[in-house]
Amino acid sequence: MKTWLATLLLVCAATAQAQTQQHTDKQTQSDIERHRAMAAAHDAAAKCLASNKDHETCRKELQAACKNLAIGKYCGMKHAH
Repeated sequence: MKTWLATLLLVCAATAQAQTQQHTDKQTQSDIERHRAMAAAHDAAAKCLASNKDHETCRKELQAACKNLAIGKYCGMKHAH
């Protein structure tokens, strides 16, 4: 049983390591630009809320600004409420 478990753990570790990819400089730069765009969209959403607009309006503006930037409808972030 211990040998089987040890073998399974080694296979899992090797698989995880094989799936880890190194980004090229171009991919890294693209990630940086995407994160900056998401940050700008979130800053605009904060300013929207600070201007006393309702949450639904600000959420829709955030979704529009983040289209094709992040996974999910909350631009990479989701929090409680």
